[in-house]
Amino acid sequence: MGKGVGWGVGWGVAEGLAVRLTRAGPLAVAADCDVAAGETLALVGPSGAGKSTLLKAIAGLVPASGVVRVAGQDWQALPAWRRRVGLVAQGGALFPHLDALANVMIAQRAPDAAAARALLAAMRLDEGVAARRPAQLSGGEQMRVALARALARAPDLLLLDEPFAAVDPPVRRALVRLVADVRRQSRAPMIIVTHDLAEAAGLADRAAFMVAGRIVEQGPPAALLADPGSQLARWLAGDITEKT
Repeated sequence: MGKGVGWGVGWGVAEGLAVRLTRAGPLAVAADCDVAAGETLALVGPSGAGKSTLLKAIAGLVPASGVVRVAGQDWQALPAWRRRVGLVAQGGALFPHLDALANVMIAQRAPDAAAARALLAAMRLDEGVAARRPAQLSGGEQMRVALARALARAPDLLLLDEPFAAVDPPVRRALVRLVADVRRQSRAPMIIVTHDLAEAAGLADRAAFMVAGRIVEQGPPAALLADPGSQLARWLAGDITEKT
């Protein structure tokens, strides 16, 4: 299998993602989806629908039954630390006791400060930022470091959970452009959770609408938004609600 180069690291060229997962309990999930190599799926739906839980189950951070297959490999047989997934959690989830550079390096298979600095530079972060801890960074800077850390794993799969939330509109636009750049550099399948449907339409090839732990509808975002009969359009109109 060939390898490309992006952001100063070697990329594993993924063959796609297949998910067939069920999870019981208060955070129940029963979701099926496929994401091809180089494709982005936007996961949208009401708060409490299970979007973040599904991402965590794919990454192996919460237990679930079924199938997670990436690049032809059965990930359900792997612990979370062996899954080559680049995960950007809500708020970035950086290690507070580490500076930005160390937060990126901790995700590398072999420590490489030069490669980590190159990733931070690709995220438009300078050397001054590299030496700061998360509490000294703005929300936008934290998300850029989190994205650099996700890329440092040379992932076969990218999972982004509300990466643009809680930042000002100008920073939000810059982060959207960065994610679009990542998308052009990588063939890894990507799932992005977002509540902003304009972002979904601009970044994703397909949208999946999730309600009560189930993906109930999938299709091109623009087509779903334009169809008044789609479940996504009905949700926007207030016809579909979800208790949280």
